[in-house]
Amino acid sequence: MTPHVGFIEGEVVSRVDWTERLFSLRIRVDGLSFIAGQFTKLGLYSISENSGDEVFLRKAYSIVNAPQDYQQTGELEFLIIADPDGALSPNLHTLYPGDQVMVGDQCAGFMTLDEVPDTASQLWLIGTGTGIGPYLSMLQTDTLSEQYSDIVLVHAVRYEQDLVYSALIEQLQQKFADQFHYVPIVSREEKPGRLSGRVPSFLEKRTLELHLDMKLDMEKSFVFLCGNPAMVRESGLVLTQRGYHKHLRRRPGHYCSENYW
Repeated sequence: MTPHVGFIEGEVVSRVDWTERLFSLRIRVDGLSFIAGQFTKLGLYSISENSGDEVFLRKAYSIVNAPQDYQQTGELEFLIIADPDGALSPNLHTLYPGDQVMVGDQCAGFMTLDEVPDTASQLWLIGTGTGIGPYLSMLQTDTLSEQYSDIVLVHAVRYEQDLVYSALIEQLQQKFADQFHYVPIVSREEKPGRLSGRVPSFLEKRTLELHLDMKLDMEKSFVFLCGNPAMVRESGLVLTQRGYHKHLRRRPGHYCSENYW
């Protein structure tokens, strides 16, 4: 595979299919460094249906594993949904161990624990779909248990089968014990033990807080929002209406966000 500017060659070493369209890839690639919560780009060459010319497709994906895991294995893990209307993801969906893929030579993104104000002792990680990816990277870092008294992971999906990484989440529950609170939400079906509905409504009506018997506290809570742009936008609006401020480097606040398309 011909190198592309800003990319280096990687090799798929393993793959997990969670559903027909939702999958994870682990890719061996050398020479990168990143902070938990950051992303890089994946890229593939493809033939344009319109012109017949070779084109280079690329898209940013968050890294699921922790930096220390990459240092030990030389592998990056990505959680991907194959969008039938997407350009790159259907091609990524065809990759299996031994296949080559281009990986961005720089990792970026400000949705990291370094951005959380020192005053925060309660961390809320709220994601939809593949937006859980950067949180899993954060949760596998070594110092999290020392920084926060409570860590809330909210994963909102359409169907229960989309609640991925259950084995890892069980490990995290054992690791953090009473500090860790996992809240799965399913919006398109009702399942025993699962909340059913939408995140913005749960924030507005304080359903999450009642469910956890835990209050979002302006003095000590910090909220990450990641995933569906509508969820991110509407949830941010609800938090703003409740008096919370979006976090900026020049003005520390109470929440920050990242859209996933």
